[in-house]
Amino acid sequence: MRNGAKAAIVGGVFAVMVGGAGYGAYNIVSAVSGDSGSAGTKAEKKTGPPSGDEVEETSRKFFAAWEKGEAAAAAAETNNSQAAGPLLVAYGGQAHITKVKITPGTPAGTTVPYSVSATVSYEGKSKPLAYKSELTVVRGKTTGKALVDWRPSVVHPQLKTGDTLVTGEAASPPIEAVDRGGVVLTKEKYPSLGPVLDTLRDRYGDKAGGTPGVELAIRHESESAGDTSLVTLAKGEAGKLRTTLSANVQAAAEKAVTRFAESSVVAVQPSTGQVLAVANHRGDAFNAAFQGELAPGSTMKIITAATLIDNGVASMNGPAPCPPTATWQSQTFKNLKGMEPNEGASLANSFMRSCNTAFVKLIDGTEANPLTDESLTTEAQERFGLGKDWKTGIVSFDGSVPASSGPNRAANAIGQGEVQMNPLNMASVTATAITGTFRQPYLVSPKLDNRQLATARGLSSDTAAQLKQMMRLTATGGTAQEAMRGLGGDIGAKTGSSEVDGQKTSDSWFTGFRNDVAAAAMTEEGGHGGDAAGPIVAQVLRAGG
Repeated sequence: MRNGAKAAIVGGVFAVMVGGAGYGAYNIVSAVSGDSGSAGTKAEKKTGPPSGDEVEETSRKFFAAWEKGEAAAAAAETNNSQAAGPLLVAYGGQAHITKVKITPGTPAGTTVPYSVSATVSYEGKSKPLAYKSELTVVRGKTTGKALVDWRPSVVHPQLKTGDTLVTGEAASPPIEAVDRGGVVLTKEKYPSLGPVLDTLRDRYGDKAGGTPGVELAIRHESESAGDTSLVTLAKGEAGKLRTTLSANVQAAAEKAVTRFAESSVVAVQPSTGQVLAVANHRGDAFNAAFQGELAPGSTMKIITAATLIDNGVASMNGPAPCPPTATWQSQTFKNLKGMEPNEGASLANSFMRSCNTAFVKLIDGTEANPLTDESLTTEAQERFGLGKDWKTGIVSFDGSVPASSGPNRAANAIGQGEVQMNPLNMASVTATAITGTFRQPYLVSPKLDNRQLATARGLSSDTAAQLKQMMRLTATGGTAQEAMRGLGGDIGAKTGSSEVDGQKTSDSWFTGFRNDVAAAAMTEEGGHGGDAAGPIVAQVLRAGG
């Protein structure tokens, strides 16, 4: 259905532009003027925000044309008719939405809320469609006319740039996704899994034994994203898809991320690499837990400590002085405010207190120090499996630790600079650190589609033992102590905060383990690692460890 739908979109737009002279002529005018709106007699160009009367008139004209299915006329009331036209054509075309009734609400300034009721009909099957959205009226830049500020969400609140609406046989059969114990996973019970379940259906629906139904769906621009079903006209037969998730841990993750805005968390089982939970609490549907690309702050010191140990530069009980500042190629690095310097600190002590300057000084290559610009990259890839083209079962980013020279070499060592990670990556880093074995995380068994999981050498037993002990010390007496308080069993953690240009508050990072569960979380602008990400991880570990 995906290829057919694309052909229908092109055909629909072509028919309107050729068959509807008004729309074709209007686009020519728009291309010259840079604004939508009818080409009328010349009048004095208005400026300033649209008046209440203009907001009412513009929205009324737009709604009236939309209700009648007059896509060209509706598009002409927007400030981007070339983008609005195809989607409005699709609404009554390949989406088969009719009997549209729009009820405006009370305007708030230039913003008009409204409710839509309509009918979706296809091959003798019909279902009602109802939703709410809003639009904003703005002043046209070149014409001065009051126009609807175009964005796809005007047509439906879940639409984004590049999306369209289609009705017909579903692109993939429905699935009944179940956790590792057979518990059914639904969007209603586990909201964070909505985009994940859509992708799983798109990728594995035809492998799970189901048959497709008939539905109105959002077709996303990226073919890697599954369709988002809006209305089911005829149910297909669902196939059962077993995932590695744990319903219990997933429920805890869903609840934990709601404590802080823009938060994401992932939990994995170190002994297998299986993903136990993935949750996001964001203003968009982006799966930042798997696809995010942000500096991980001091959680990166797990990899840096492993690099130091594996290259004979330091050991957990060896010296790692923590001065107030450390200069690397003209750039001065500092510690968190309030940290007491300790010139006699060991690596374990500087790790558990998260001393930046200790790590910056230790990665400085000298005759007695074999580290190079590539050392951290080699450790990340060959030992921890980062950047190895992970195949988790859904779209994911597998981390990036580039070889950097100059100040970025030092910045990379403390999780700033050019290093990019997400909670999935850091949960895996912790799993590798405490077991010594890299097991690529996955959400769906590779046997289902014969995909090859990434491999890496992993760590020596001695290096893993030192990393695990340093993480234990951090959880029981270091920067992670407060967040991990009250957790029993074998526990360990590492905190992190990363400075991001343009942000007043740092991103909060935290990764930890409890028995055979490793988890990592990130909260954008959440402050120190223990402030936001720490409580999220602790809540997940409490449920799964």
